[in-house]
Amino acid sequence: MQNKMWLSSPHMCGREEGYVKDAFDTNWIAPLGPHVNGFEQGLSARMLEHPVAALSSGTAALHLALILLGVERDDVVICQSFTFSASANPIVYQGAVPYFVDSEADTWNMDPDLLEEAISRLVTVGKRPKAVVVVHLYGMPAKMDRITEICERYQVPVVEDAAEALGSSLHEKPCGTFGRFGVLSFNGNKIITTSGGGALVCPDDAFAERARFLATQARDTAPHYQHSVIGYNYRMSNVCAAIGRGQLEVLDQRVEQRRKNFAYYQETLSDLPGISFLSETAGSFSNRWLTCMTIDPDHSGGVTRESVRLALETQQIESRPLWKPMHLQPVFANAPAMSTGVSERLFNTGLCLPSGSNLTSEDLSRVVEHIRKNWK
Repeated sequence: MQNKMWLSSPHMCGREEGYVKDAFDTNWIAPLGPHVNGFEQGLSARMLEHPVAALSSGTAALHLALILLGVERDDVVICQSFTFSASANPIVYQGAVPYFVDSEADTWNMDPDLLEEAISRLVTVGKRPKAVVVVHLYGMPAKMDRITEICERYQVPVVEDAAEALGSSLHEKPCGTFGRFGVLSFNGNKIITTSGGGALVCPDDAFAERARFLATQARDTAPHYQHSVIGYNYRMSNVCAAIGRGQLEVLDQRVEQRRKNFAYYQETLSDLPGISFLSETAGSFSNRWLTCMTIDPDHSGGVTRESVRLALETQQIESRPLWKPMHLQPVFANAPAMSTGVSERLFNTGLCLPSGSNLTSEDLSRVVEHIRKNWK
């Protein structure tokens, strides 16, 4: 039996060890420290100098963004339905109501026309959304020009979930810098990792300082422990940030390799009937965090997403269906939603392929070989 091939495994470059050793040598093991500061500065340089707060997860970053926007109980927050649950869960943490909006076929991200219709309906009944959470799914930039124009017109702030999109851009502007706040993730399967971690991209230093304050248990300035507001244990540790500093140095290489993975799959599989891949729209640059394809069973001779997934599984090759839309999740069964069926079709036909930047040409050839066998 061949070794297990993972969907997206961590890929160390070697420089991480030196940064971590420095953290140990200087005894900066506890949360905070010089590597947290250095990692934030490095991220800020990638985010057009927007200030950045390094945190324990992308979920924590999104939660703090909603807090900083004043989201409270019974407020409505519009959220992309086609995403991972971490995009929606913090809305519920605040006691607010998630209102799910479906995707469009061009980018698989939030449909701007549907978003405008949802906001208009809510405003008409006196429930102006407190925020809109839009996601750059699988690293593909959403149509932020239209989305931000709509939200500015209705005076609704945008929280940009760029957890999967570090290194992606639209019109050469980095994903994570279009909204009022941007959210990044460094989970173990992301394009770069800190083992576990995330970051909040802020509009100015005041918001960044407030985020850091809330993330360190909101401890007031005093010689004793004093708290005037509820805080959270959301800060990134110095050791995790040390890993991140090494990873950030090779981000461009990681993006390049993932884009090569996508190009290889597209070139070697597009001739199979029923298969299609997501193309970049005008002005967009995707980091291709995960290569995803759809299989139309009406044109594939009976081959389905699930039959391919199971065939790969027998060969110790991990693949995964696209995200199950939030409006179909049991936990959100009672949440309002506007659906056109786009994300449901994508969920039923889409498959994520092994996409790690550490895959070899032999690995990629092995995946393609076993996918093509389904059509034989």
